[in-house]
Amino acid sequence: MLINVDSTIHTTQFVSSPEACAMLGIRRETLYAYASRGLVRSYPSAGKGRGRMYLRDDILRLKARHDARSGHGPVAAGALRWGEPVLDSSITEMTVDGPRYRGMLATDLVARGASFEQVAELLWSGGGVLPPTSPHWPTAAIPEAELAPLAARTRRPLARMPLLLAAWQAHSSFGRSRRGASPPSAEATRRLARSLIAALPWIVNPARWPDAAPRTARVAERICLLLNRSAQPARVRLIDAALVLCADHELTVSSFAARVVASSGADLYAVLLAAASAFSGPLHGTASEAVEALVEDIPQPHRAKRMAAGYAMRGEAIPGFGHHLYRQGDPRGRVLLDLSTEAAGDKRELRILNALVEAAEPLGQHPSVDVALVAAAYALGAPKGTASTLFALGRAAGLVAHALEQRESGVLIRPRARYISPG
Repeated sequence: MLINVDSTIHTTQFVSSPEACAMLGIRRETLYAYASRGLVRSYPSAGKGRGRMYLRDDILRLKARHDARSGHGPVAAGALRWGEPVLDSSITEMTVDGPRYRGMLATDLVARGASFEQVAELLWSGGGVLPPTSPHWPTAAIPEAELAPLAARTRRPLARMPLLLAAWQAHSSFGRSRRGASPPSAEATRRLARSLIAALPWIVNPARWPDAAPRTARVAERICLLLNRSAQPARVRLIDAALVLCADHELTVSSFAARVVASSGADLYAVLLAAASAFSGPLHGTASEAVEALVEDIPQPHRAKRMAAGYAMRGEAIPGFGHHLYRQGDPRGRVLLDLSTEAAGDKRELRILNALVEAAEPLGQHPSVDVALVAAAYALGAPKGTASTLFALGRAAGLVAHALEQRESGVLIRPRARYISPG
């Protein structure tokens, strides 16, 4: 069973109504009521009879929430499994319309043409102020001599992120001189974050970095230069939209990892390194790679319907489709899919992906932002792995926001474990 906390790729099995009732300790009528309220998703059974099958993930989530209200022990056990919230945060509110960054809907920010830099500054400001214009960030120097041999042997762009962060940390006078000292101020952290994130696009294509790092270029422009050698406005807008829509998503795996490390007083390099490690997992940062593999298995658009039907018959969700938080579909995914289609023209891979989306919708399976990131990569004519790279580069803004907020709270994150005897 695969569960992507941020974008939720499932191959989750369904359970029957008797099994669901037994897991929750409820009557069938209560289960039907949960389904009618959208708390549990159900689908017609692929076998004989007229029964319905229920997503196991939805049942487990409801069970965790029920247990979390029953006392301290169940709270500790259930809170980290899509249960009750465990941290207070004023960064991002999750709504049916998608995430709100400091009160501003992410999809609205894209519609307004806000740049990634503007949105990052919004996330980092306690007052929730969106800068009126896009700021120019200084760029941290790349330790090319050390990284060039490693980068040449590392084909996946996302795998270069921890290499770059570790090299920066090793070269940092801050990292050498402040061991054991108090964490830097919030403003010092923001200054460092601007320079690091401005240079993170290096991971996309290190060989082209000298041509993509003009002092006045924005992050989306640098990515476009690294991918296509030219920063065409339509492509830059698409990349900006992808980065903005991925900038934060509340307490995802990487965000929580960042907060745990930040709570210890560790420097920003360590915070971003922890999150970069989380990105490497197929259940979070690299979820889009399963979508890319699926599209490769569909030779023509008209075969997409058969592929979708096969997943439904097996009681599985299509990779990249479905999300715990968006019962009627991920609003971020829809916006980015539309923008990608507008920018792409007539590209075969994107036609196949759109055909898969059309085939999945009647089955109640809606595309997540991972599907849309793959669509954006196709529209850009970018190589495999670009979708997960865009996700990580965009999420870097939110990671800094979580680090700042966690440090301000002054709280060390230290969950308790419930001991289970091996006997």
